[in-house]
Amino acid sequence: MPIMMTMRSFALAASVVLPVAAFAAEAPKVSQKSPESSMPAGIWVPDQGDGTYINPVLQGDYSDPDAIRVGDDYYLTASSFTNIPGLPILHSKDLVNWTLIGYALERNVPDGHHTTPRRGGGVWAPAIRHHDGKFMIYYPDPDFGIFLVTATDPKGPWTKPVLVDNTKGAIDPAPFWDEDGQAYLVHGFAGSRAGIKNIITLKKMSPDGTKTLDSGKYIIEGDKLPKVQTSQGLVSWFTTEGPKLYKRAGYYYVFVPSGSVKGGWQGVFRAKTIDGPYEGRSVIDQGTTEMNGPHQGAWVDTAPKNGKPGEDWFLHFQDADSYGRRVMLQPMTWGKDGWPIIGERQKGQVYGQPVWRHKKPNVPAQPVAVPVVDDDFRNGYHLGWQWNANPNEDWADASIKGKLRLKSISSSVNLWEAGNLLTQKLPGMTFSATTKLSLMPNLAGERAGLVVLGYNYGWVGLENTAEGVRLVQVTRLKASAGGAETVMAAPEKITGPVWVRAHLEPVTVVDSPPNQPFYWPSMLRSTHATVTFSYSLDGVTFTPIGAGFTSQPGRWVGAQIGVFAQSPTGTPSNTATRVGFVEFEYFKVTP
Repeated sequence: MPIMMTMRSFALAASVVLPVAAFAAEAPKVSQKSPESSMPAGIWVPDQGDGTYINPVLQGDYSDPDAIRVGDDYYLTASSFTNIPGLPILHSKDLVNWTLIGYALERNVPDGHHTTPRRGGGVWAPAIRHHDGKFMIYYPDPDFGIFLVTATDPKGPWTKPVLVDNTKGAIDPAPFWDEDGQAYLVHGFAGSRAGIKNIITLKKMSPDGTKTLDSGKYIIEGDKLPKVQTSQGLVSWFTTEGPKLYKRAGYYYVFVPSGSVKGGWQGVFRAKTIDGPYEGRSVIDQGTTEMNGPHQGAWVDTAPKNGKPGEDWFLHFQDADSYGRRVMLQPMTWGKDGWPIIGERQKGQVYGQPVWRHKKPNVPAQPVAVPVVDDDFRNGYHLGWQWNANPNEDWADASIKGKLRLKSISSSVNLWEAGNLLTQKLPGMTFSATTKLSLMPNLAGERAGLVVLGYNYGWVGLENTAEGVRLVQVTRLKASAGGAETVMAAPEKITGPVWVRAHLEPVTVVDSPPNQPFYWPSMLRSTHATVTFSYSLDGVTFTPIGAGFTSQPGRWVGAQIGVFAQSPTGTPSNTATRVGFVEFEYFKVTP
């Protein structure tokens, strides 16, 4: 049956931004075969059930992870950018099986500024600590400063954000309390806001950690450092950021990634006094593996047993393009020379390379767990969903149980500019997501559907027209630059609910060399997803619709999948007293 196609074009928006001392102890030898080619379809589960895990331990886009151990429990948080609620809180007993237990940030601040999706803004790399009986998360919004939220229970409630430091362009904060009680804060700089970068600053804070007390001192200046040895030879320090400050055996250690997000390495600096001078080295880079850019994370350990120290581990992210910044778990050891090495030691070197499969941490066995994905909307929507901007209370009707009812909010027809999208992170490499929806419109132009969002996006769902409701598949490439919208309409007459499905499969795309003096070969390729759509009128037989498209990530985030309802700006919704709504009956991910 023929499918009708129309074209709509819109004004051009912002351009798309495409994205030596003694040797440390040997790390265990492990298989370096990448699992991506053989990862089973569906929701990714890292625990292999045989005492080993396969990276990533968090397949979803948990960018810039930081983690702590409190007793036998681990807590992890990550960047959330414009997605709300923000600052996800995940819990684990073994560093492999993670559960999403809540969020530390109800709304981005300033509230009014974030009522529209500030793509690439909002919450950047946070740090979580447990101090003086409280959980504390420091996070930056590079346009406004460094904020602090606290809680006595990691599940919440969390306090409203307190501005700790208003330095423009300050990013990646991490607190530290020395033995004498003095509090410090280290942070980096975003060159786009601060005008400087590749610098780590140390500032004193008030004892309660709520305010910086001075303008700080530069303790690491990448541009002034001698070149560092990596598996690609001697390289200058650049894009040095994401500091985490620790103390061990009389040394202060600053863990800092460097060398760019996708192609960098993890560096470590140490000094006998907190303000330096610091000496540094790389402790892990890509080496001979396929795991590009071991970048930014957290050193954690297991609890001591029988008077013996626990094991050391490092959680970091790997930029996987459309699939986001996935969290990897690496073994970590300390050499007799007082330097750490992360992952599997590269032959004859003082730095490691990432492991794909490894023995799990030596802790009691735990049930297999992953962050929640599927939803029957029995009690509203689950914790895995986030809005794309600070929401209004009427975007979703909380009084409806067993279905998700979304109001047709007046918003840009270009969904890149719309905040009323309810989305999740991609839970696997190859998977299908299916939902059943019914549109109850009040105005012509109301639309609702299942969307895969990034710089390119596409959705399948329902649109109300003067001739009635029709089923459509909409694609917009280069959405952040105002690219044209393609609409394909199915010929069926729609008189009730429909089932719609998006299917994603990974695809490797060849990239041009990056505009920087040094890069790993892995930076010449990207992992995206081929996205195809289908629909059904009976929930059994699905019919393909549209040509599909190749995904792109968003601004500092991977692609997202979710649902929405809208009355596009320019329709009568701007002046109407009432608009319609859509109801989604479930959301299900299958292989």
